[in-house]
Amino acid sequence: MKYLAFIIGLVFLTPGHAGADLLQRTEVASFISEMVSEYGYDAEELNDVLGRVELSEKVIAAITRPAEAFPWHRYRSIFIKPGRIRGGAEFWRRNQAQLERAAEKYGVPVEILVAVIGVETKYGRITGGFKVINSLSTLAFDYPKRSRFFTSELKHFLLLAREQSLDPHTLAGSYAGAMGIPQFMPSSYRAYAVDFDDDGLTDIWDNPADAIGSVGNYLEEHGWRKDAGITSPATVPDSDISALLTDGLEPKLTMADMAEGGVAAGEEVDAAENVKLLQLENKDGYEYWLALHNFYVITRYNHSALYAMAVYQLAEAIRAQYQTGT
Repeated sequence: MKYLAFIIGLVFLTPGHAGADLLQRTEVASFISEMVSEYGYDAEELNDVLGRVELSEKVIAAITRPAEAFPWHRYRSIFIKPGRIRGGAEFWRRNQAQLERAAEKYGVPVEILVAVIGVETKYGRITGGFKVINSLSTLAFDYPKRSRFFTSELKHFLLLAREQSLDPHTLAGSYAGAMGIPQFMPSSYRAYAVDFDDDGLTDIWDNPADAIGSVGNYLEEHGWRKDAGITSPATVPDSDISALLTDGLEPKLTMADMAEGGVAAGEEVDAAENVKLLQLENKDGYEYWLALHNFYVITRYNHSALYAMAVYQLAEAIRAQYQTGT
């Protein structure tokens, strides 16, 4: 793998605390002890790895203002652009054989595979300039709100580095520690990444085939239903619909429940199917959609309805662009 490509142009972050200071913290000592006792790590080696970590205020700042906090009209404008649509059609043509094979194997449409990669990294062009070890350590030890999650991801990252014989200080990714063309977190890499071209390496960093197969495998493993719908535009009544706007992302009410409340689908949806009513904010009001099971599956990749809608709409636009041959 050409991991040195990560280092080109890598922007090192302003440190919040030096690694030597990090090693004096009790929670870090406990982390090292756990890695030694549970996974057979050498304590001296881990002290060296974590002793070179730079905790970053920029990582904390980035995670506290994610794009998913934007209103829909602003979020959409980031991803549904002519250049990204054309790029998706080009990516489809360059990788057609592997995309079609993945669609057949995992049941996920080609345009969804392409759109996930398009939203995540602009087809592998923007994979992140943060050292993964710095990002995960910062969020594990200096971001109490999600410390448990990122401590687990740090463990997976160190295990991944050992399994792949990599220096953990050489890999770059997003501010949250997501890596490669499909932006997999370390736990996702270890669970779902695949060697899709059977070359003996599972390379989501430089190999589009492995990235494509890994996205397909991830979505299938999270319950993707082949040939099933994803979402439908909806119309809502003038009356109060707050009871139909359920918490969370999982579809919990049936289409029959929605119809009883005066909500109509723009496309045919079975009355018994579970759906979720989405209210997306535009500049001049709201638009409404009914999210189906496969929409929920996309949110397993990123737990945001805005993210899943961007993937869906980009996928539709890419397919149309691809079919025109331009």
